[in-house]
Amino acid sequence: MLWYVLGAVLGVFVLVLAVLVIRAAGFVPRPELVPSDREISLNEEKIVKDMQEMIRCRTVSYNDAALIDEAEFERFRNLLPVLYPGIHKACEQKFLGVNGILYHWKGREEGDPVVLMSHYDVVPAEESQWEKPAFEGICEDGVLWGRGTLDTKGTLCGILEAAEHLIQEGFVPERDIYFAFSGQEEINGPTCPAMVDWFEEQGIRPAMVLDEGGAVVEKVFPGVERECALIGIAEKGLTNIEFHAKSGGGHASMPPVHTIVGELAQAVVDVENHPFPRQMTKPVREMLDVLGRHSTFAYKLLFANLWCFEGLFDKVCQKSGGELNAMLRTTCAMTKMEGGKAFNVIPPKASVGMNLRLIGKDTVESARDYLEQVVHNPHIEVTVYEGRNPSADSDTSCREWQTLCQAVADTWREALVAPYLMMACSDSWHYCRITDRVYKFSAMKLSKEERGMIHGNNERVPVKTLVKTAEFYARLMERC
Repeated sequence: MLWYVLGAVLGVFVLVLAVLVIRAAGFVPRPELVPSDREISLNEEKIVKDMQEMIRCRTVSYNDAALIDEAEFERFRNLLPVLYPGIHKACEQKFLGVNGILYHWKGREEGDPVVLMSHYDVVPAEESQWEKPAFEGICEDGVLWGRGTLDTKGTLCGILEAAEHLIQEGFVPERDIYFAFSGQEEINGPTCPAMVDWFEEQGIRPAMVLDEGGAVVEKVFPGVERECALIGIAEKGLTNIEFHAKSGGGHASMPPVHTIVGELAQAVVDVENHPFPRQMTKPVREMLDVLGRHSTFAYKLLFANLWCFEGLFDKVCQKSGGELNAMLRTTCAMTKMEGGKAFNVIPPKASVGMNLRLIGKDTVESARDYLEQVVHNPHIEVTVYEGRNPSADSDTSCREWQTLCQAVADTWREALVAPYLMMACSDSWHYCRITDRVYKFSAMKLSKEERGMIHGNNERVPVKTLVKTAEFYARLMERC
């Protein structure tokens, strides 16, 4: 009887192993898009000079409106007609919200338009920590330095350079194209929502919206050596939550068994020990399906058989942390702690602040409820400071997705093009209420070092990268 049972178990094991291996063997790459042979010749010198002028406009956003230099924002807006006279002749321009700029390039035929987004406000720069000035637009050794080169005056410049080039050639797009530029993205201001309101009031439902997000990157996926062009088809939500605790205070020489600081510390440990449950969302599943097919056989065993190994994959992601873990769950980062002002006084109140990035079905309210359950302490109040829910998933089975992927493949011919989930928040989130085709792609090939410069010191971009950005937008506009 024992041998019969052992034989049956061994048979099941062999059968399962065979299924795993067969599925991995059949997990082969899908047919790739064939890049176009068409060459696009752009004026590199003009692109550099125009970008330098943009950088020199100190369009720095602050949450404190008193710190914002509105004259610099006006200077930037007044600069555009000088740099791009063709666009200002061919396109209708209007100003929306606090400082939004909207261009309308009329197409040859009727149909839902394409919206190309960017923002011209930038975050502050601690210039004492920069190797070169942040707002002088210095270009040396083929590299252009300055705040906004990557986020996102670089893509704004690329859009306008491409349009100006095409207009000078006499090109008219098939359908209408809008260029939508906000000057409040970095502070999540009301300008972009006002622009979306305008589209809604006009009854315009964009066929496609493209904003900042993914990029062309290398060595970001296990077992894949080729560079990958990652296009965000959704973005995580965001909420800031605080734990508050109060006490009667008192002298530190006679403390209670548990001070409120100790209770808050325990709450932090409880939260970190009980991460949010995993969710395998559409963007992540599609990314794994596309890139996993180009991975090594060992990884194919994993990605082709997530029905069996999803739990193991989740454990690996939890252990590694970082972006891999953030792909699968709502994350919670403890970022603020406030308590007493003196060593010998028990504080009457204390708090811990945290930043959550919400995924999938999680909402601001459900995240708050989850934290409250994990902490399970009636002395700690869990309050939402601000937040917004995850975006909807965008369509990847439509013509517009194929058009976008083709333009990417035409520009970065060796890259694998794949969907992905964007971890950060962007203005394009607001467009999800008027279209299900919102894509997030910062049209640049960026190294890990360059990605680290976004919002950091010494932000800069190679000139060749900037020219490639304009080339991409020209290719995309030609297909719209």
